[in-house]
Amino acid sequence: MNKYLNVENEEGVRIDKYLAEELPDMSRSHIQKLIKDGHVIVNQKPVKANYRLSLYDQVEISIPELKEPEIRPENIALDILYEDKDIIIVNKPKQMVVHPAPGHYSGTLVNALMYHCGSELSGINGIMRPGIVHRIDMDTTGSLLVCKNDMAHQNLAGQLKEHSIKRIYEAIVHGNIREDDGTVNAPIGRHPTDRKKMSIHAKQGRHAVTHYKVLKRFGSYTHIQCELETGRTHQIRVHMASIGHPLLGDQIYGPAKCPIKGLQGQTLHARTLGIIHPRTGEYLEVNAPLPLYFVNLIQTLSKQ
Repeated sequence: MNKYLNVENEEGVRIDKYLAEELPDMSRSHIQKLIKDGHVIVNQKPVKANYRLSLYDQVEISIPELKEPEIRPENIALDILYEDKDIIIVNKPKQMVVHPAPGHYSGTLVNALMYHCGSELSGINGIMRPGIVHRIDMDTTGSLLVCKNDMAHQNLAGQLKEHSIKRIYEAIVHGNIREDDGTVNAPIGRHPTDRKKMSIHAKQGRHAVTHYKVLKRFGSYTHIQCELETGRTHQIRVHMASIGHPLLGDQIYGPAKCPIKGLQGQTLHARTLGIIHPRTGEYLEVNAPLPLYFVNLIQTLSKQ
């Protein structure tokens, strides 16, 4: 697959940085490898990663087709909250990746679902993400919806697009939130300099709204409930950090060193998931119980 770009106002910018901005789905290291392998030419000549653009340069990127690895079913236990012939809702544990990706081709939720469901998974998102309508981060726990057929997938993807699916999370954040509730309304997009992060300061952020409510205060920390009006990547993590209350354990958007020994990743749990069932048209709501680490953490903070 080839892409063609014309330089209009990025004069003097390094070619690898320019392409990282223009191709947000690619990492900068992947782009640099494409350049090194001769897949990026400027004005019909190959360039190096440190090439600086001139006005009206014509850039051509040749992206080799990737061979998707074979994804195998694995006998991994699932905590099933609800299941019928159309959908399955699971309680995802911490440290489990939702779908295969570079570095994670086994041990994922998809591997477990393929073993449990066999061929009964929607094929809309391809072999890497069968049945997956939405995802949550590796260190986020809780309710995750999976579709067993394309009818259910298309219906629920539409509900996601319309923001009509009810999604309530619980989290513990740094600091003492003084107000009992509030709303963060700030667009989210790819971070302008760190492509692995999201940011409310992105040039082309997408509309994002998070409603939060205080459940309990612990002095230095606050237990909150967050309801998503939209569903952007890292939305709760980015929004809470933007108002000075990053999630406890979040070393990407919060303090680099976690103050709680042994805590892995952000303290975030997808508690409630509510949908209109794609076949019956009736409202269905499930609640994933808080994981043990979260319960123990609340007890520990309550004693401080």
